[in-house]
Amino acid sequence: MVWDVVRLIPPGRVTTYGHIAEYLGAKGSARLVGYAMNASHSQPDVPAHRVVNRKGLLTGKHHFGHPERMQQLLEAEGLIVQNDQIVDFEKHLWVPSRELR
Repeated sequence: MVWDVVRLIPPGRVTTYGHIAEYLGAKGSARLVGYAMNASHSQPDVPAHRVVNRKGLLTGKHHFGHPERMQQLLEAEGLIVQNDQIVDFEKHLWVPSRELR
């Protein structure tokens, strides 16, 4: 179910582990969403690079085979990343509970 939500994140947007958990009815389970995301990297149709922590930090970047790969994927979609953090995070934030009503 986590991956199903992640597949809906539009290019150029990001969401958080917590927002996915809340949408799935498991508020407070961001860590469990993180575990699911760690296992998603073998799935080419799951845009895992679009999931960041609640502050817009690229906390999952070490699961992409190369530490810069997550940033490269986000920048290819038009986002700006500085010091492992999304610039203008709120502007790019996609909240499933609002977007998927």
